Amino acid sequence: MAFERNGIPKLILTLLLIACGAAFALSGQMYKEALADSFFAFALASVLILHFRVKPRWQDAALVLVITAVLAGIDFKVLHYTARFAAWLSFAGIASFLVMAVRAVWAQAPGERRMLLYAWVPALLFVGSDYFASDMIAWTNAAHPKTLDLYLLSFDYSTRVEWPFVAGRSYALHHWLHAFALIAYVGLAIPVAMVYAGRLVRFGKRAFPAMLAFLITGPLGVLFYNLFPACGPHNLFQNGFPFVPFPMERIQHLLLEPLATTGPRNAMPSLHMAWVLLAWWYSRGLSRIERGIAFAFLALTAFATLGTGEHWFADLIVAFPFAVMVQAICAYSLSWKGGERLTSFFFGALLTLGWMVALRYAAPLFWLSPIIPWALSAATVALSYIRQAKLAAAVEALAAQTAGDRSGNSGGPVLAMESEA
Repeated sequence: MAFERNGIPKLILTLLLIACGAAFALSGQMYKEALADSFFAFALASVLILHFRVKPRWQDAALVLVITAVLAGIDFKVLHYTARFAAWLSFAGIASFLVMAVRAVWAQAPGERRMLLYAWVPALLFVGSDYFASDMIAWTNAAHPKTLDLYLLSFDYSTRVEWPFVAGRSYALHHWLHAFALIAYVGLAIPVAMVYAGRLVRFGKRAFPAMLAFLITGPLGVLFYNLFPACGPHNLFQNGFPFVPFPMERIQHLLLEPLATTGPRNAMPSLHMAWVLLAWWYSRGLSRIERGIAFAFLALTAFATLGTGEHWFADLIVAFPFAVMVQAICAYSLSWKGGERLTSFFFGALLTLGWMVALRYAAPLFWLSPIIPWALSAATVALSYIRQAKLAAAVEALAAQTAGDRSGNSGGPVLAMESEA
């Protein structure tokens, strides 16, 4: 009777999960559009980090290996899809999805099921947002046939450094640096999953603001893409990038105007930079290894965004206040009524918009002296770090106060309760 009451719905749900996973993994359209794509494959593979950070089990690892091999065997040997390394990563991520979901369905302890769902649901949202990102970019491309890349070129050169070409040549010529930077750029989901998983294990529900920040960065970024459409130096200069630099002496005489350019309008601000900044900031309180990995991704991604020609130097600078704005939006434990959250939000939003206005209309100001663009860039980065630190301190102070209040009322430590959650 107990099995009929509880086991049959769980069995049906398990079979449904397996059917959905198989349909996704074996679809020719999905294989071509997503599973063989490096960016999406790393997003799927990041599920493994969440899975085995939250509930490490040798049995689960064995199941993931078996399911990965089965999916690869069917796709490559039976369906004859072209074998790719990215597909192997995708299959491993799908396998981890399935194992974690089935574990959650059959978990006996409510705490274990809750923890698995806290990992599985965000993983589903992270991967889903990555899958639909191309659609959002396509809408931006259709809405803006012309880009403002010339204005960004002018700002970068006003520093008296040919940023796109210097970074591009270094990226192309130093193969070991190229390899590590490319892995960091394509594997953006790794630090995101690692930091969220680490916070979930250590802080329980206090990890949710980080999850929310990682999720809304993309849609918010698309809104700003529409305010300042740009597609980066690689798309602007095509085959001339990075070994045929635009002459520095000609830049001040260049007519700045919107220009019809091919390529995705996803340069301003750099969301790659914003995501790794958020990962670095949210890694505070985690282990030294996790902090070190987050910082390594931050440094390598900053280089890769320039070296690949996907972004301008200005894009990276504007990512700092943008990330502060995102973190303020997601610091929902703090009130909007004054205080650090409201201050940080307005700081991030107004500085991001202010940069966009200045880049569009104040190009002559930047060329008065190289001190001006350098000083504005340094001040933006420094003030963003200060503002973010104050916001994080306010969140931590409230958490400590709340923990103390609960501890005094209940006679027990609240952190243990949160970790069980």
